[in-house]
Amino acid sequence: MANSASGMHVSDECKLRFLELKAKRTYRFIVFKIDEKAQQVKIEKLGNPEETYDDFTSSIPEDECRYAVYDFDFTTEDNCQKSKIFFIAWSPDTSRVRSKMLYASSKDRFKREMDGIQVELQATDPSEMSIDIIKARAL
Repeated sequence: MANSASGMHVSDECKLRFLELKAKRTYRFIVFKIDEKAQQVKIEKLGNPEETYDDFTSSIPEDECRYAVYDFDFTTEDNCQKSKIFFIAWSPDTSRVRSKMLYASSKDRFKREMDGIQVELQATDPSEMSIDIIKARAL
């Protein structure tokens, strides 16, 4: 049973799918949702490798908190192909206060379970996680 100090339990499926995204690049992104009744973090959506950043942002609800990881491919100034795994904590101003508190208190535990996150982004508005910000943080 989870308590607010330690955060929500992260399901084994979350860990497994994250490893597949990281090691095998099976997914472009994963959207996670806290299931309050089950007291754990679960997967809401898996994005196929060919999906775009727009597909990713459209799969995050406008007024509900979520965690997400996104595998961002980019080219450096030296013309090297690279990728970075972003962790995005989505907590819109319009979401319920209880939900914001739940996601905030569980974030650190969730990140510890997802070993391999390279860049963290906290967003309360879509402009705070635009593709331009992702590109700037990746380089």
